[in-house]
Order: sequence, then structure tokens, then C-alpha cells
Amino acid sequence: MKEEEKRKDQKESRELENYGQMTLEGSRKHRKIHLLSIIGEVEGHENLSGSSKTTKYDHVLPQLAQLEDDDSVDGLLVLLNTSGGDVDAGLAIAEMIASLSMPAVSLVLGGSHSIGVPLAVSADYSFIVPTGTVMVHPVRMNGTVIGAAQTYEYFDMIQDRILSFISGHARIAYDQVKRLMLNTEMLTRDLGTVLVGEEAVRRGLIDEVGGISDAVRKLYGLIDGRRKRT
Repeated sequence: MKEEEKRKDQKESRELENYGQMTLEGSRKHRKIHLLSIIGEVEGHENLSGSSKTTKYDHVLPQLAQLEDDDSVDGLLVLLNTSGGDVDAGLAIAEMIASLSMPAVSLVLGGSHSIGVPLAVSADYSFIVPTGTVMVHPVRMNGTVIGAAQTYEYFDMIQDRILSFISGHARIAYDQVKRLMLNTEMLTRDLGTVLVGEEAVRRGLIDEVGGISDAVRKLYGLIDGRRKRT
């Protein structure tokens, strides 16, 4: 029976690694961290082409729920290098991360664009590497768009959800995020703002410039602080 359980655990571990997830448990102070990688495009209800790098929300959500139910895991480390993707899927993952009872730290590597911004700020503390970027821009929609007042109201409602989440989880006001989103001076023939490294921190979207060692150290500190309180 033990051999069967061991093989099952090994199989589940390999499957998680295929989805960019794994558990780090080599800490000398016996802290167990779950690693979640959000890369490529966040995939929603429709499957993207097989050649695209994607993060599938229907894989991520059950894993986050399982993490919340696993008393052996002490914290979550989220690595981001995403171009954005499906709004509802991205916000669903962001809300799950934000509602975890365990500490969570995010690290923006190459970039965290569009719906990647709520994902970056959903953690308790966020880092960005010096060359990392965040991009805030209005919601875009594929396919046929009906030119009616209700359509624009729907777009506004979606954008309000994004703006409210970002301002509620970062050190930036709603109106300031909206100005970044509707900026007409930076992107040629488009709206929005790209912020690099330190500028993203200065604007209040990200907490600190740093790398993987900084993110892990911060997460250890949050875990230790939680242990002292309990």
C-alpha cells in the first residue's frame, strides 16, 4: 500500500511540474513553499493553439483550493511572465490567491501585462526584477462587437472590476490606475502604460524591486511572522 501511495505522489508531482507548479521543501527551518508559475497567456474557457505557452485556470484553481486545505504547506510563491489573457480566468485566479489564508509573495520576471497586473498584486507582497515590466491597458475583446450603448457599458463594468481589484490590493488609488489604463501618450495607436522595474514600484503597483532570493526571503519572513501569531 505504501508503494502505491508513493507512486501516486510521484505521479501527481510530475503533473504539477508540467503545469509550472512544484513544492519547495528544502528550507533548513522546515518551511514548505508551493511554487506557481503563471506564464504565457492566461487561458479561459476556450483552448488556445497547442504551440502557445499558456496557464490554464481550470488547472490552477483546483490546485489553489487543495493548497488551502493542506496544512503542511506554509506559503505560496508566484512567478509571473505573462502577456495577459482571459479577464474572467485571470481575475478568478487573482481572487483565489488573495483569499488564501497562507502568506503569498509574487515576483514579476519578464513581464506581467494586462490581466497579469491583478495577478501580480493579488499576493501579500510583490516584487519585480529591474528589467521586468507591467502593462496597464483597456480591456480588448475578440470577435464581433455590437456598436450599442450596452456594449460600452459592459466594457466599463469589466474595466471597473480590474481597476477595483488593483487599487484594492496595491498602493495606488483607483483614479491613478485608470489614468495609466487610458494614457494616450505612450503606446503608438493604442491606450495604456508600460512601467519598468523601479517605475512600477514608484507608481505603487508593485511593492519592491528584487529577485528570487528577495522574494523567498520575504516569504520566509511572512511565514515566520504568521507562526509567531499562532
